[in-house]
Amino acid sequence: MQFGPALRATAGIAVLSVMDAVIKGMAAHYPIFQVAFLRFACGTLIATGVVAVLRPGWPSRETVTANLMRSVAAVVTAVSFFYALGQLPLAETLVLSFLSPMFIALFGLLLLREKVDSRILLAIAVGFGGTLVVVLGQSEGAQAARSWSGVGAALLSAVTYAFSLVLLRQRAQRDKFMHIVFFQNVGPGILVLPFALLVWQPLNWPHLAWFMSMGVLGVIGHVLMATAYAKAEAARLAPLEYTALIWAALIGYGVFSEIPTWATMGGGTLIVLAALLTSRR
Repeated sequence: MQFGPALRATAGIAVLSVMDAVIKGMAAHYPIFQVAFLRFACGTLIATGVVAVLRPGWPSRETVTANLMRSVAAVVTAVSFFYALGQLPLAETLVLSFLSPMFIALFGLLLLREKVDSRILLAIAVGFGGTLVVVLGQSEGAQAARSWSGVGAALLSAVTYAFSLVLLRQRAQRDKFMHIVFFQNVGPGILVLPFALLVWQPLNWPHLAWFMSMGVLGVIGHVLMATAYAKAEAARLAPLEYTALIWAALIGYGVFSEIPTWATMGGGTLIVLAALLTSRR
């Protein structure tokens, strides 16, 4: 695997982790469907501006249809993940979502006929071992206070996110990356709008800047991910998802005063090892 796609995927994950922190902050003020719609609506504005500058041309009918169908998985992923962010600490939400690399490898094998070699399997196993260290290292008090609806939502998002990334790999080999990024915002925005209107709350206008920052970060992150998955197999990039825990621990501590435990740091070490394994040629 070329280092370029791995670097882009890692950078994309870092950018999207910052976006997740902003979403977590806004989820404390607004219903999840409203947060999801505003995130995608602002992302659509930013993506439209980028498309106007780059002028990638008109997408084909197949591109429109396939990417709108992928939007369904994106909506389920976003809503369930945003809900989990509102219920659980940032790092714990990311930990529970780290089942996704296993499903990415599985879906890549079943849908794209990708080969999964022993090194990738080892990287996935090491990274998942790191997540187990984090989960099992929680104190009894933390276990008792855990939101199980948040846990279920995080696990659901892991499955649908994996499916969405495998579809991204499939479309990234055929479609222009800005077409993918554009529809990754406008499609989910349209789908979630009716649900957002049902629970809509008056918007505190200073918060609009935070929602616009979600749009900017989302577009940057998705551009990096789309260009990475266009050049490398989904299974090879999957273990890099574990690096999100490092960013979640840092942001959780710096922004939300969520102090990482020794288990989090020990698990994070294994996660970095997994990322290094998958990034080597």
